[in-house]
Amino acid sequence: MLYGPHLFYESQQMEKKSRKASANPRKETFEPLPVESKTPTTAVLLLSSPEEDILLKACEAIYAFAEKGDENKVSLLRLGALHPLCRLITHSNRLVRRNALMALGIMATNGHIKSALKKLNVIPSIVEKLFAEEETVVHEFATLCLAALSVDFVCKVQIFENNGLPLLIHLLSSSDPDVQKNSVEIIFNLVQDYQSRQAVHKLGGIPPLLELLKSDFPIIQRLALKVLQNITTDGDTCNSFREYQGYEKLMDILNNMNLSDLHAEALQVVANCLSESETIQLIHNGGGLTRLMEFILIPNLPQIQSTAVKCFARMAQSCESRKLLHEQGVEKVLVQLLSVSDVSVMVSTCQAVAAMSFYPASKESFRDLGTIPAVVQFLSSESLVLREAATQALTSLTHDNQLNALAVYEAGGHEILIQQLYGSCLKTVAYSAATLCNIAEQEITRSSILSYGAIEALVELLTCKDTEVLVNTILCVAALVCDKEARTKLQRAGGLQPLVSLLRSNHKDVLHNACFAVNVCASDKPTAVEMCKFGALEILQEISQSVNRRNSFSELAMASLLNSNLSVKYSLTGHLSSTDIITDGFYDAGKACSSQRVLTLEELSKKPVDQHRAIIVINIATEESVDVPQDRQSNRSESDVSSKKDQRTARRKKEEDKQKNQAHCESPSLRAQNMTGDVSLQLLVKEAKESILPLNDERKQYAALARLVSGAMGGEVPVEKLHEFSWVLHLSELKFQLQSNVVPIGLISKGIYCHRALLFKCLADCIGMSCTLVRGEYNRAWNEVFLFSENPSNNHSSSPPSLYIVDLMHQPGNLLALNSPAALKYQTI
Repeated sequence: MLYGPHLFYESQQMEKKSRKASANPRKETFEPLPVESKTPTTAVLLLSSPEEDILLKACEAIYAFAEKGDENKVSLLRLGALHPLCRLITHSNRLVRRNALMALGIMATNGHIKSALKKLNVIPSIVEKLFAEEETVVHEFATLCLAALSVDFVCKVQIFENNGLPLLIHLLSSSDPDVQKNSVEIIFNLVQDYQSRQAVHKLGGIPPLLELLKSDFPIIQRLALKVLQNITTDGDTCNSFREYQGYEKLMDILNNMNLSDLHAEALQVVANCLSESETIQLIHNGGGLTRLMEFILIPNLPQIQSTAVKCFARMAQSCESRKLLHEQGVEKVLVQLLSVSDVSVMVSTCQAVAAMSFYPASKESFRDLGTIPAVVQFLSSESLVLREAATQALTSLTHDNQLNALAVYEAGGHEILIQQLYGSCLKTVAYSAATLCNIAEQEITRSSILSYGAIEALVELLTCKDTEVLVNTILCVAALVCDKEARTKLQRAGGLQPLVSLLRSNHKDVLHNACFAVNVCASDKPTAVEMCKFGALEILQEISQSVNRRNSFSELAMASLLNSNLSVKYSLTGHLSSTDIITDGFYDAGKACSSQRVLTLEELSKKPVDQHRAIIVINIATEESVDVPQDRQSNRSESDVSSKKDQRTARRKKEEDKQKNQAHCESPSLRAQNMTGDVSLQLLVKEAKESILPLNDERKQYAALARLVSGAMGGEVPVEKLHEFSWVLHLSELKFQLQSNVVPIGLISKGIYCHRALLFKCLADCIGMSCTLVRGEYNRAWNEVFLFSENPSNNHSSSPPSLYIVDLMHQPGNLLALNSPAALKYQTI
């Protein structure tokens, strides 16, 4: 029942008196009447009265009515009590403000009213009631109201922006436990956001929070611990926490079994601050590590065990702390927990094992204690969280430790890890790829991993958007494709194209790992050619021109690609070193632009005959397929040499006729496939072996080889008659006769600088002589060779060799000193 004026009776009496007064006007005072109301509607209406006594009694009545339950609170909301109450908390009368705030505070604990209050912008007015000069009861109900509202993000922002946090921190020291409880609850809600966490520390919130740990009320202690748990995630706060003897106060709680209900929260705070070596040493000196191990071994308390293990995981973030924990034998304690049936304990234990495994000695201890088979079993758990933690542990255990990697393999872990590559949890997938990468360093384990279809699973992950998955996947691919069979699997699974695409990644680690994997794959020529088809070289060239993206791995990858594809290398760089050995299938497609992809020989052979330069191809047939003289004597007469030349010319004519006939009856692709043996070129190789190698002097060898090349390609051409040398017409005729832009070098009987230099390099590589191949401008090309001085008095051991250019055109066999006038004239027009 509500007590107050009876509105209907009062209005009737006032009407009667008004009529009498008008008939007999006289001056008199109004005598107050005691009235009562039996409905909340009346009380709500009275909240608009101008009389302070009525406002005071109406607020009291509403408070008493709302205190009886949520149904009454909702009823008052429907009657419109909220708006006038919000207005009255700023009334000039202190008692009215107090009673209105009491009514509003008790109503705000209801969810419907809380939602309605958020729309009324009442928080600034409530925050004003937190100042010290207000009564304790005002503080109590103001904080009660804010405690209800502060669970909402928008309200938290309003409280913070209206400077409510420093007032709340001050109220933590209130003598009233309700004010303390409400204030610490609001602060707990606020510190879920980073901005408030930082502010609590700066505003001096740690000392009053620590004082609340001595409270007689467990709810206040627990809330204070929860606030500390949130704010101690910051390093500076942890330092201040240590300065205020926070750890000593926590250890007092942990050592008091009467406060066991607070142990879990206290351990959480400890866990947050254990990444600092000073803190760890402080706790260790106070016997804290021993106490933590005792918590771990307490049976039937999984929450306590899990939190205690998290403490060790946090400690193990630094090398010094890992060493200290190892000396305390923490590995034995952790292994015991692997048999606990609670999932949270097993997860925390795996995470601690992962952290401790960064210490090499701990890796050994875990293996000796049988940890690895136990962790491998967790990979089959139904719990996704446990599988992730177990995989993370195996990643750390196997990193740079082949004995542990072998132990995972022997426990059958690699099979499950491959299956996990198809999982939906990206963290687990990333850890699985990393662990497989660690295991794959040994040939026996690598072969087994490949046999279970790891390549196919990894190829699917190369298109993943998660960078951690990509980083580990690419490394795993690089670890597996160490042999030709694995690279073939990668190519067949369609992995080369997405791998090349990752070279465009803007993520530093993804790009570096992609370059590394391309470098590994490029050691195989067919794989290198395939990657070039997907534009690998063009992308790497772009990277090499970028200051931010260029790296040592990209340079290695490009070098490997070029070294495995000398045709492309020569087209792009115009240079082959003495270690670049020309073999079957090499072709000279001319100089390529840096942004231009060099087409493969197959692609070039399919093009119709055009007016562009011929593509010169190197194809050496097998020795057994060619009928050559058996004379192997070193000293041959001129007639023998002439006979050889005549045989070579006849063989070349026969080969030309054969390939011309093929050109009229076969498709371009078939013609390319049939050009696998250049018999004329093989005759030259044979002749070079027989006539050049027996010579004892290097100079004579290079000179003789130069004359052999010159003779095969039209002989000596004086400089003044170079324009009369019809090599262009000859190449055009060959292209027309072969119906192909691709011409075997052995068929060229009229060649100039570029053709002769290529043939010289080819023959030199075939018989084991050393020379370079350098492309110049306007069809110029030359070979450079290292030779010691002709002066026999010079000591070869003290005088370095000099570079010479071999004349193949004008005075075949002449060796021109590099940068000499004669050499420069030979290199340029």
